Amino acid sequence: MKTKNTLLILPVCMLIWSSCQKKAKPSTEMPPTPVSVAEAKKAEAVYYDNYQGTVVALNSVELRSQVTGFITGIFFKEGEVVQKGKALYEIDRRKFLDAYEQAQANLMSANANLVKAQKDIDRYTMLLKNDAVASQTVDQAQAAFETSKSQVAVAKAAVASAKTDLSYATISAPFTGRIGISQVKLGQQVSPGSTLLNTISSENLIAVDVVINEQDINRFYDLQKNSSDSTFKLQLSDGTTTYNKPGKVLAIDRGVNNQTGTIKVRVQFPNGDDILKDGMSCVLNVLNSASGERVQVPYKAVSENMGEFFVFVSQDTIAKQLKVKLGPRIGTDVVVMSGIKAGDKVITDGFQRLRDGGKITLGAPAQQGPAKAAKQ
Repeated sequence: MKTKNTLLILPVCMLIWSSCQKKAKPSTEMPPTPVSVAEAKKAEAVYYDNYQGTVVALNSVELRSQVTGFITGIFFKEGEVVQKGKALYEIDRRKFLDAYEQAQANLMSANANLVKAQKDIDRYTMLLKNDAVASQTVDQAQAAFETSKSQVAVAKAAVASAKTDLSYATISAPFTGRIGISQVKLGQQVSPGSTLLNTISSENLIAVDVVINEQDINRFYDLQKNSSDSTFKLQLSDGTTTYNKPGKVLAIDRGVNNQTGTIKVRVQFPNGDDILKDGMSCVLNVLNSASGERVQVPYKAVSENMGEFFVFVSQDTIAKQLKVKLGPRIGTDVVVMSGIKAGDKVITDGFQRLRDGGKITLGAPAQQGPAKAAKQ
């Protein structure tokens, strides 16, 4: 009887032990991850492509002397705008004036000899009609007349040359522009072509030179034909000042640099306020053709992996990971060119712990790091 009871108790004990084991086995299913979401929205996205540029004067000339001499006059204030034709420098004129007057005197003498030669021909020709002089004398008079004519031509050329040298003694502004700091002082000797006196450059209009990749050439040819007041903007060298005067493509260089695959483009701007200075650096902002109504999401919702970008989208209680193509950032948002559409619920917080297809629940994600430690 005792043995029979023992045999009955044994299966009951096994059943109880098995039941306890099942209750003790932990569940492998992960709880839903709390996340925050934001709706992808369509909004106006106006953005620009940036090109490093240099401000250049459309007309800039180095002033150099064409004659040798000493500086005897400086007739401008350094840094001022000078009008076309204004006298800027004077080189000692005395020897050039003397040479001009000497050349004029020589011309007068040559003209007098020409008049005498003409009278000799007239007189000898009349005498020849009366057989009062030999024809050889007339021929000699004719030759003397031709010689006098050539001497007059030489004298005229000498006068013109002396007059030109005299004009070179005064250096004038070739166009209206701003003149720089003088490189020479009163009394300094200058030499033809080698001595830089100053530089003058035009200011209104002015241009910005940028270097673009050859893939962008057609884009700038299109902009040369059609552009608006908002197509070009300048960011000045301080990084904060924006120059909003309308620009236009003035010129595209004749060819591509075969070593760098780039080409120079010149964009013209008005400069009536004299803000842009020749040689200063700037950033040329060119309106991107993709500007317009675009899908935008918070930038913090985007994750990157191996150079590719992804976002998690809430589909009821499931998180779906989608690959996206990004445009530029607009404040705290970023433009999404493809991958999602307006109205999608994009997960902005808590996606760091998610996998594609993971379960989610809407709610504030759990605090981590220092915040969690502070609670402990």
